[in-house]
Amino acid sequence: ARPVQPSRWFLMADRRLQMFYTVAKQLSFTKAAEQLYMTQPAVTFQVKQLEEHFDARLFERDRGGIALTPAGKMVLQYAERILELSDELDKRVGDLHGSISGPLLLGCSMTIAEFILPRVLGEFKALHPQVQPHMTVANSETIENRVADHTIDLGLIESPAHLPGLHTEICCDDELVMICAPDYPLAKQKSVTPRQIVGEPYVSRESGSGTREFADQYLAAAGVVADDLNIVMELGSPEAIKGVVETGIGIAIMSRASVAKELKLGTLVALPLKPRLIRKLSLVYPQKKFRSRLLSTFVEFATLRMRAMVAL
Repeated sequence: ARPVQPSRWFLMADRRLQMFYTVAKQLSFTKAAEQLYMTQPAVTFQVKQLEEHFDARLFERDRGGIALTPAGKMVLQYAERILELSDELDKRVGDLHGSISGPLLLGCSMTIAEFILPRVLGEFKALHPQVQPHMTVANSETIENRVADHTIDLGLIESPAHLPGLHTEICCDDELVMICAPDYPLAKQKSVTPRQIVGEPYVSRESGSGTREFADQYLAAAGVVADDLNIVMELGSPEAIKGVVETGIGIAIMSRASVAKELKLGTLVALPLKPRLIRKLSLVYPQKKFRSRLLSTFVEFATLRMRAMVAL
């Protein structure tokens, strides 16, 4: 039998194939470069080298964007399989060592990234110092796409995954509450209804935020539409919203977990909504992809710690 040429294997399993795969999934050299933390010319050059190797065009390029050629579609099918096998090989060999080590590629939404995951990662790193966590922060939809593209190992999002081929594992409940300053007129109440929010100065997350979308759906179900709200500010940062609400300017709806520190310090008051507003925080990962010992250990650890944290 004719021996396999080592150069061909290393060509197929190296970064060039990963670059092609990322461009093919994004159908954009610019987005692929951002995802790979590279410059666009560098990605374009590597894909061009792959085209020269196959002596075939992999993308059709025009002013409207790019599309896979028939050859590109075939290479994409094999690229996905090769990259998955290469990744699984690395992880299986690593598991033989018996220690929990290696890169851990995570993606999560902003609330989880800022107020929940740092403590979880710190505690996990203390137990397993050979692990190198890398965290990507984006909205839930982007994180789902990154998990589906196999560019991150695990996503932590504020709702179940919608993409086929992804497994959703409900991690814990997260209650959204109305927050206000201690001297705000509503602060002494035990709870607040959607109707009581109407007319109050309302500090909202930006459009596209998972928290904003979830709160809007809740209010709409109670007959309160966006035009009924007295939105005085839209801010893209939970920390900014807390700072503004602490001044007494108005109210906001946020995750209880995100204001735990302020509640202890007494700078904010949190009132449960009536009926209560509870969402699910989920872990998402590919259904068919091999799950390493590192990833399985982290999933189990993160689930237990997140449940304990949001229950406080």
